[in-house]
This record gives sequence, structure tokens and C-alpha cells, in this order.
Amino acid sequence: MIRLLIVDDHESMCDSLAEVFGREGDFTILPPLSTAKLAEAFCAKLHPDLILMDVCTEGGASGLTAAEKLLKLYPALKIIMMSGFDEVTYAPRAAQIGAQAFVYKTKSLNFFVEAARTVLAGGTYYPEVLRIPVVQGETPLSDRELEVLRLRCRPMSTEEIAEELMISPRTVKFHLDNIRDKTGFNDTRDLLMWVITNGWINPKY
Repeated sequence: MIRLLIVDDHESMCDSLAEVFGREGDFTILPPLSTAKLAEAFCAKLHPDLILMDVCTEGGASGLTAAEKLLKLYPALKIIMMSGFDEVTYAPRAAQIGAQAFVYKTKSLNFFVEAARTVLAGGTYYPEVLRIPVVQGETPLSDRELEVLRLRCRPMSTEEIAEELMISPRTVKFHLDNIRDKTGFNDTRDLLMWVITNGWINPKY
């Protein structure tokens, strides 16, 4: 039997996923968690084989942060990250930490089962990369530019971003200049408001 842990602060989502996986016959559904903060202790005790982990969980606990730590502690563990938000950095960050899949909650429940089967068989699943709109003729934001923009939305200062990414403050400013040029903004504050308001970047997670 495959031991499945669901980490999501929406009770209805937990119930729906538990029901569809329970019908498969080869999954043991462990008690769900509403916060990623408890995932490490839970895994140490119940040893799940597969986790469906929401990015945004109760109490502001980041599923991505929890998943990164769990994958280092338990290399054989399979984790599928999921989110109900069309946030542009979640899927790339999930791939970067080593999660085997990322699924948007707009997908059907049966799709989650298909993704789980793929992951358990040693495969991966990632959706098409979402992009922040840029001015016509400009190239999309690079991975580094997107990371600089995400940290600036938190908000972090130029110096703090430079320290976090181990680059110079001058390089951070260079990236911010490029981001403004590509998106058509003259003022960084207007740029940050635009990406946050439109849901492209969630500074809390």
C-alpha cells in the first residue's frame, strides 16, 4: 500500500483528494495536515511514500520550504506540489527544490491520480511555464530576473537581495532596470504593485 499524506488548509480539497485516492485501492490515506509546519514531525512518525503539498498552508507556513527540507531528509520521498494560484514562481521553485511534480488545483481530481502514478513510476510532471506579460518585442523575464523581482516584492532591499543571491548590489540594480524596461514601468514601486495585484507573484510564500 502507498502511504499518502495530504497537506492543505482547505478541508474540502483534502476530503476530495482523500476520496478519489481512496477509491484506487492501493493507497492508505494518512490523516491530513492543514499546515506544512507539522510535516517534518509527521513524516518522522508515519513515513509517507507520497505527499500532496499545497504551497500556501495554514499559519503562513510555506509548503515549498517544508518540501525542500523533507526531500533532503528523505531522498526516496515523492512530493507533488500544488496551488490554486497562477503564481509564476511556484512551479519553477518546486522544480528547483526537487519536487517531482507541480499541479494546479484547477485540474481534475483524476488528474491528480494520474500525476501521482507518473511520479510513483519514477516520472515527473510540470505544467507549461507561466509568464509575466512584457512589452511587445521584449524577451520574457529570465529566471534570475524573476527571482530578483520575487525577492523585491517581499520586500527586500537591493543589498539584502544581493546577499541572498550572492551577487553584487550593482547586478541587482541591473536586473531591476531590465525588468522595468521589459514590462514598461519607469517606477519600481508601480511595477511591484502591478505584479502583486495581478497575482503573478505572492510575496508571502
